[in-house]
Amino acid sequence: MIRYSLCCDKAHEFDGWFSESAEFDRQKASGFLTCPICGSEDVSKVLMAPSVSTARAREATQALAVSAVQKQAMIKLKEAIREIRASSEDVGTRFPEEARKIHYGEAEARGIIGEASAVEVKSLIDEGIEIAPIPVLPDDVN
Repeated sequence: MIRYSLCCDKAHEFDGWFSESAEFDRQKASGFLTCPICGSEDVSKVLMAPSVSTARAREATQALAVSAVQKQAMIKLKEAIREIRASSEDVGTRFPEEARKIHYGEAEARGIIGEASAVEVKSLIDEGIEIAPIPVLPDDVN
């Protein structure tokens, strides 16, 4: 996982975690990357000092980053996400359209997962359609 310090056009600063460096660009281009404070899609990376660590520092960082209780919670969360994915139909980029059809009774009620831009998500929520993001969690928490 890669952590970037990010900032929106309204100067709100926050961190973002990405599976690889290209993931930032993909999320920004698709509209998935928004400021958690104001919702702005105009987000950019902030200059950061490189992190250089020894094996001892890595162990200390890992110990501070996730406690035993947090690790157990992450394991339970990952299992819940696996169950959601296994019991849902992946409709891909048709997610907004399918969610509306289900909401308005034009399609069979069922669990679906898929992709939607930030604008599409806001529109669905504004229509009263109950949706929730599925987080991508690091693989090293088992």
